[in-house]
Amino acid sequence: ITGKSNTTTLMEFVLLGFSDIPHLQWMIFGIFLFLYFTILMCNSIIILITRTDSALQTPMYFFLSNFSVLEICYVTATMPRMLMDLCTQKGTISFYACATQMCFVLLLGGTECLLLTVMAYDRYVAICNPLQYPVVMSDKFCIQLVAASWVSGIPVEVGQTYQIFSLPFCGSNKINHFFCDIPPLLNLACGDTFVNEMAVYVVAVLFVMVPFILISASYGKIISNILKMSSARGRAKAFSTCSSHLTVVVLFYGTASITYLQPKSNQIGKLISLFYTVLIPALNPIIYTLRNKDIMVSLRKLLIYFEY
Repeated sequence: ITGKSNTTTLMEFVLLGFSDIPHLQWMIFGIFLFLYFTILMCNSIIILITRTDSALQTPMYFFLSNFSVLEICYVTATMPRMLMDLCTQKGTISFYACATQMCFVLLLGGTECLLLTVMAYDRYVAICNPLQYPVVMSDKFCIQLVAASWVSGIPVEVGQTYQIFSLPFCGSNKINHFFCDIPPLLNLACGDTFVNEMAVYVVAVLFVMVPFILISASYGKIISNILKMSSARGRAKAFSTCSSHLTVVVLFYGTASITYLQPKSNQIGKLISLFYTVLIPALNPIIYTLRNKDIMVSLRKLLIYFEY
């Protein structure tokens, strides 16, 4: 920490993480290491089978493979650092490393919200306009949707990161969290943070609430169409292709909205962020594989291939 007259500028932060339970740190390290490798392995398998199996060369699985790439990037933005801090029991992170981590967490989180919206739109077209589906969801349009999901959040999240880290930080440099995030950093900022909190609300509305409303509208139409189907088998098949995505949406949006629609940090927020940064990415591959017959068939093919 360097001082100049009455102003103190923080040059590094300390991530407290799980330092309040030191006797459990190695057990937590083992659990998170297992979860991290599980996320990497399961999502890599999904990417492999959706790229190589000819039966899975459809827009739905193209979006799913991109979602798996995103999940790998998302957990890698936080978990390696968390594992290192648990191992060394130090938790120090430089000012610029903290800003970089937060920028990637926000950017990848925003991309996830947008990509989930794209996946809901894909299911809406497939079920509500099946005859138009091949025309509407062309390869070019699918690539454009994915590219927009990845790129559109960059200026917003870079701007928000710059705004947060332009605040004066004085006094304590201890972040009561396991990664650099907006709510705990706002708690450390000096002076009035009202404008910053309002900016967080606006971005949360743009990247969380608006996509959630669009997803809800899509699924409202989807459910209405499914209920009109005369065939029970057709209804079951339509529900099976949507249920896994809907489960992921509810889990991710439910936890993320609680965190970012109340910008000031608390202990509950710290625990909730564990769900959308660690536990939900670990559950997503299981949700998508167990509830999807095409993926299960492709997995069996892969297992048979490796056996021989």
